[in-house]
Amino acid sequence: MHKLINLFFKLLELLVVVCMVAMVIMVFGNVVLRYVFNSGITMSEEMARYCFIWLTYIGAMVAMRDGGHLGVDTLVRHLPLMGKRVCVFLSEALMLFCNALFLLGTWHMHGLQVTNISPVAGISMIWIYGIGYIVGTVMGIMNLHKLYRLFTGRMTEQEMIQVSESEEQLQEVKA
Repeated sequence: MHKLINLFFKLLELLVVVCMVAMVIMVFGNVVLRYVFNSGITMSEEMARYCFIWLTYIGAMVAMRDGGHLGVDTLVRHLPLMGKRVCVFLSEALMLFCNALFLLGTWHMHGLQVTNISPVAGISMIWIYGIGYIVGTVMGIMNLHKLYRLFTGRMTEQEMIQVSESEEQLQEVKA
């Protein structure tokens, strides 16, 4: 199961890279075409915007798995074990609630997005904003997994401090 999960997140990382490369090529190519040849590709602006939307949401899933989101741990570090558990519970429960709202919002907007067609590419906007289904589900599962680990006592005290240090700071501490 862990291999399948790791493969899924490697695929997500690959998609982030593909979206970034596609954005750079489309935007840079369009800039060159406009300034050198006084023309451009109309679809490149729209598709670059869609790649940016997907890149943002996919990157959020990868960052959540890696513990790369911003956080402040000043208070949590000084709390006793029970206080840390309460903070982790509140944090994960609130994130789970937000992911449920995100999933529900995507569901409510589904009918509108299916019939809404992009002006240049001519594709249904559900192909763009339907990423909300994936993000809400995947991140919600990650929240549930952390809550499960918390309640079963499998989460270490260090894991309860959810801020990951940068590599430079970790090397400074070791030195």
